[in-house]
Amino acid sequence: MTGEEPLRPQSLMLTFLGDQVLGRDVCVYSGSVIDVFARAGIGEQATRSTLSRMVGRDLLRRQREGRRMYFGLTERSEAVLRDGERRIWQTGAVNRHWDGTWTLLGFSLPESWQRQRHDLRSQLTWSGFGPLFNGLWIAPGEVDVSALVEELGLAAHVKVFRAHADTGTDIGQMIEETWELSDLAGRYEGFVRRWQPWEDGLPDADDALALRLRLQTEWLRIVRRDPRLPVEHLPDDWPAEQAEKTFRAVHERLSPLARDVSERLLDLVPARLQA
Repeated sequence: MTGEEPLRPQSLMLTFLGDQVLGRDVCVYSGSVIDVFARAGIGEQATRSTLSRMVGRDLLRRQREGRRMYFGLTERSEAVLRDGERRIWQTGAVNRHWDGTWTLLGFSLPESWQRQRHDLRSQLTWSGFGPLFNGLWIAPGEVDVSALVEELGLAAHVKVFRAHADTGTDIGQMIEETWELSDLAGRYEGFVRRWQPWEDGLPDADDALALRLRLQTEWLRIVRRDPRLPVEHLPDDWPAEQAEKTFRAVHERLSPLARDVSERLLDLVPARLQA
């Protein structure tokens, strides 16, 4: 079962690590990972390449035990996984507690800085911002962009403010003009179509772990693209709540079987302190 877009092996790997390694102080055998990923439709070579690339990006570390190679988390991957965990289980897909605050970010870059402009816009989009005007972007709530701006080396070219809209501002219309609501709604609706059948069905026991891996990866990809706009200013039929209910119901249904599979398939060893 696949989503509308193929799921990247690294995204699946991060989900797998968040489920099976995060918080347990263990490393997982490469052969176990290859076995699980084969069940998710990812070939051995692609899995091995993903593991190697993630080591190169400081997202994994190697630990040899005899003739076997195990992989564990780094500080960087642990931070990424904790953020994903919060996004799924704590922040959620529906923003019911907005206090009226907006974060505004204004920037002015030289015309020749096309790459920097592209990188900034991409990072802002990822952080929940939308373009209110050409050089003025906006996001609901208080968003800390200091690390993002510093990493891009643009602190001298960016100004950040907190603000409230004036009485009389049509916030619903502003949201429609600033964000691609139809695209985001389509992602939630597609998720429900693909996964709702599993609210009542059960897969073969051996497929449960791979199926839950895809479920969580696809859900995190959608909610990470969601700027969490205040629900009171979204259309009445906004599909995020139904999609979240589907996600949680299917996750709960698959989890007992997935746990059984992981206990049977995964070779885990205690993580050793790095020299």
